[in-house]
Amino acid sequence: MAYSVLRPLLFQFDAERAHHLTLSMLKMSDFLGLTESIYSHEYKPVKCMGIDFPNAVGLAAGLDKNGDYIDALAALGFGFIEIGTVTPRPQAGNEKPRLFRLPEVNGIINRMGFNNDGVDKLVENVKKAKYKGVLGINIGKNADTPVEKATDDYLICLEKVYAYASYVVVNISSPNTQGLRRLQSGGALKDLLSTLKEKQQKLAAQYGFYVPLVLKVAPDLEQMDIEYIAEQLLHHQIDGLIVTNTTVSREGVEGLKHAEEKGGLSGGPVFNKSAFCLAEFHKQLQGKIPLIGVGGILNGEQARLKQASGATLVQLYSGLVYQGPQLIAECVKALDPV
Repeated sequence: MAYSVLRPLLFQFDAERAHHLTLSMLKMSDFLGLTESIYSHEYKPVKCMGIDFPNAVGLAAGLDKNGDYIDALAALGFGFIEIGTVTPRPQAGNEKPRLFRLPEVNGIINRMGFNNDGVDKLVENVKKAKYKGVLGINIGKNADTPVEKATDDYLICLEKVYAYASYVVVNISSPNTQGLRRLQSGGALKDLLSTLKEKQQKLAAQYGFYVPLVLKVAPDLEQMDIEYIAEQLLHHQIDGLIVTNTTVSREGVEGLKHAEEKGGLSGGPVFNKSAFCLAEFHKQLQGKIPLIGVGGILNGEQARLKQASGATLVQLYSGLVYQGPQLIAECVKALDPV
């Protein structure tokens, strides 16, 4: 009810300004102890990747890039929080404006470009947070790092976040960092996964505990891409797969204001494309690697459909912009026990 009143006011602002304003209000609400009295915390435990999740509905990466709002977001009732994408060095991201709403279809286009304060700042924020729940940390490469040297950036981030993450996500699927999606195919993917898996094993030995390594892929994959990625995931024993990131397709938004803006499209228009990829990966992996379904979830029924397509966990982002935090509890209730 509170968000239905706030949303028209927030939508009067530029999308990126509204984003920051919403998070600031949420942080203040949490500080005053108001958040947990409004939103319910559904307990429907799920075990995935060896981790006990209090429920299967999480926050997708991108909303809290630096881990500035972990405690405030956790108070909304998520089963897990994913922060990032973070890069080794701070970077401003792409020029503004870079975030656009398509309210007619509950969609968002963004070309943020991994704007963040760098991995050291993120780790500092994680250390300060009171949250003791499941925390995913999403890592990427700096925009000025050549794709040929991208592995170096992922290694830096993996080493720095390992001790503080419940799981680590390797983001090679954002369309907003030039050349990044080239890492989803061929020898580039094989070499990246091999190197990161070796580093993960060394860090596990060093710290005495194992942190799962997860890959995040795009929805704009051909069948042969899906088959190759699945093969590599199995070969390198990657612990999980997030399906999917945003799409570069403009199917379903033709003619709408902002539809021709460059960037990744999320929200309602990506649901079918993302669900198709999820079902295909489920078919290829045959339950050997758990799947996290994200992309276009706007209600509980769509969360349930992600689960029916093979997802053990689901994540929300754009749906929260349009439906508000009540979407979390709605999705938890809709999911079947795993």
